[in-house]
Amino acid sequence: MPVLYKRMKVEGLSIFFREAGNPANPAIVLLHGFPSSSHMFRDLIPLLADRFHVIAPDYPGYGNSSMPGVDAFDYTFEHLSLVIEELLYRLRIPKYVLYCHDYGGPVGFRLAVRHPERILGFVIQNAVVNEAGLGQPFDLFKALWADPSPANKAAFATMTTFEFTKKQYLTGVCRPYLISPDGYSMDQFFLDRPGNADIQLALGYDYRTNVEQYPRWQHYLRACQPPVLVAWGKNDFIFTLEGAYAFGTYVRDAETHMLCGGHFVLEEASAEAAALIKRFFGRKLGF
Repeated sequence: MPVLYKRMKVEGLSIFFREAGNPANPAIVLLHGFPSSSHMFRDLIPLLADRFHVIAPDYPGYGNSSMPGVDAFDYTFEHLSLVIEELLYRLRIPKYVLYCHDYGGPVGFRLAVRHPERILGFVIQNAVVNEAGLGQPFDLFKALWADPSPANKAAFATMTTFEFTKKQYLTGVCRPYLISPDGYSMDQFFLDRPGNADIQLALGYDYRTNVEQYPRWQHYLRACQPPVLVAWGKNDFIFTLEGAYAFGTYVRDAETHMLCGGHFVLEEASAEAAALIKRFFGRKLGF
């Protein structure tokens, strides 16, 4: 099925999204991480489109969506989630599976706790809801939260360099010949736009509010017991395996699979992830 490239006005911004599949099928919303965009799902979307109505948006400040400056838009995870919620409302998608990667976790769980009745389930790819899941790179985040000094801001900014972007794609890969340079080159193109460094700093500082929300998200998982499929890049250096396995302690029938790869495991394992998603939600949603 073809992938369609669309835009929708939300809060006066042009929000870009990829869409595929029959709208009569269950919806799955693909929420990207840092520093990527819906481009990270380019291989996965066609593999899901025969069974799902697939929506993959770019957040404000990312990919092909509008990038207002930090003085014109409040870059917080709460605000990003409200923009995505409004997008789904305008698309008339009342229920959906949430696919959460990295920053997509905080966006997705905010959607879920506000409207648990809309959630058909989760796919978790290297996103966490507990502090033990935060790996070594989060030391830079924690230093920023404790003291947003010029030195700590400068240290945090190293995470927006080409070297770190490339590291996120290549560290822990199992089949390096499958990793196209297009992914990290495109991400860096968007990161290098004037004003984007301020956006990343604002969200990096706001990430502390996600940690504060972890108990609430854990309670939601325990109370609502949504279907959860964990499809994890097992060699990720950003989020820990403890963060991956934690979902099984909150949700009774969570299913956890370790895929061979790193933080951006879809670069080499989209077919494996798609097969897991179809099998898991085929059982849960009856298709």
